[in-house]
Amino acid sequence: MNFDLWLAFLIACIVLAISPGAGAVNSMSIAMKHGFKRSLISNLGLQVGNIINITIVGAGLGALLAQSEVMFFTIKWAGIIYLVYLGVQKFRESTTDCSELERSQDTSAWKVFTQAIFINITNPKSIVFLVALLPQFIEPLGSHLQQMQILGITMVVVDMIVMMGYSILAARVTHLIQSKRHVMIQNRIFGCMFIGAGSLLAAISRN
Repeated sequence: MNFDLWLAFLIACIVLAISPGAGAVNSMSIAMKHGFKRSLISNLGLQVGNIINITIVGAGLGALLAQSEVMFFTIKWAGIIYLVYLGVQKFRESTTDCSELERSQDTSAWKVFTQAIFINITNPKSIVFLVALLPQFIEPLGSHLQQMQILGITMVVVDMIVMMGYSILAARVTHLIQSKRHVMIQNRIFGCMFIGAGSLLAAISRN
């Protein structure tokens, strides 16, 4: 693969990853609620979701999703409902005494992991974006599989680093919200952000 082509893709991935979305909201929420170490598990889940999406696109199923009205809206609304559900859950957490970080460590690592996967794979815009983006960086004369692997690894590594950055930032300010009132405000903010992400997803069209 041409280095200049790869560099252009790298820049596109950085811009895409930095742009706040459901993945970033989830990473910050987990870091503040359960600590930085648990956010790494969430980050891993997000990347598994990315790998699944990239594999779907690489297998040609992404084009089918982009063309199928029923498939697109089924996955889209599953994602919307799930994000709104997470937002409501954050609002409900505000009524409990969760000022001690140790108490929130009881949340299953598997639940954190699978939640992150589901957030990414129920975002059809991600797959449609990949369908539109990846072909622009594939050289026709080169190995399709090899190039997909390079682009996929690049995207996953960039997103992992950026999500880790969001988590570190969130973990750093956790000490500022130790009181129950501050935790309540934090939960409501993230609740609104999850619901907002769902609302933005609802506004997405296939085009």
